[in-house]
Amino acid sequence: MRAIHDNDELAALCAGDTLCLWAAQGLDGRGRAWASDDGDAVAVAGHAISRRDRIAVHGPAGAAVPLVEGVLAEVGPSYRPLGDPGLIRALVAGVPALAATKGFGWMETTEAPAATGAARWLGARELPEATALLDAAFPDSDARPGIGEDERWAGVRDDAGRLVALAAIVWPAPSVGLIAGVAVHPDARGLGLGRTVCAFVTAEAVARHGTAALMVDEWNRTAVRLYEGLGMRYRPLLAAHVREAPARSRPRRGFIIGPDPGPT
Repeated sequence: MRAIHDNDELAALCAGDTLCLWAAQGLDGRGRAWASDDGDAVAVAGHAISRRDRIAVHGPAGAAVPLVEGVLAEVGPSYRPLGDPGLIRALVAGVPALAATKGFGWMETTEAPAATGAARWLGARELPEATALLDAAFPDSDARPGIGEDERWAGVRDDAGRLVALAAIVWPAPSVGLIAGVAVHPDARGLGLGRTVCAFVTAEAVARHGTAALMVDEWNRTAVRLYEGLGMRYRPLLAAHVREAPARSRPRRGFIIGPDPGPT
């Protein structure tokens, strides 16, 4: 395998795969990328993006399996391969240290939806309110104020001035703005405020990065329909993790086998 140091070269090798380009984080030090010897597969390791170490994988299984083995030996067992479900299943079959986790979705658009004036960017003094809203409405959110690089939080307030809807662009790459931290206060649900704040941040992500994207649980059809209504396309993904080795077994290819870090 060989290292890729240029983001434009990566874009060409992965045919503009936005998942890979997001994981690369512009190859500015937060992300690293490699190509297989034949150039058919790429693997992109992003550190602590959306709260996890991830390896976005693109290409045919025959080239991707040895590439991912080599990348895991380079970066360590905390990194989780993710990509199209068929490719990840092939990786799990070809790399004994890997086990599949749950499926989820990657949604993206390059078209800015119409946004109303009700949502706006939050200032630094408002971020404690954003944290409180997440605690009340979405305590398991990966995105929280202060957790990510180059983050921007937007919100909607009700007539009483309460912050009742929230979304962020966080962990962005130069060409992909990732949306996360979407939350609506339980007392304000059913009023379309989630769509309002998501339309605002989606339009801003497209304007600034060219592509807006997000991750969504595959079972959350309400959220999927909301994002489809904003023009986003759904792409199924699967992830894998380095599983705990059985007693007396030895790590392969020189990397240490660690415990299952939990669901994606």
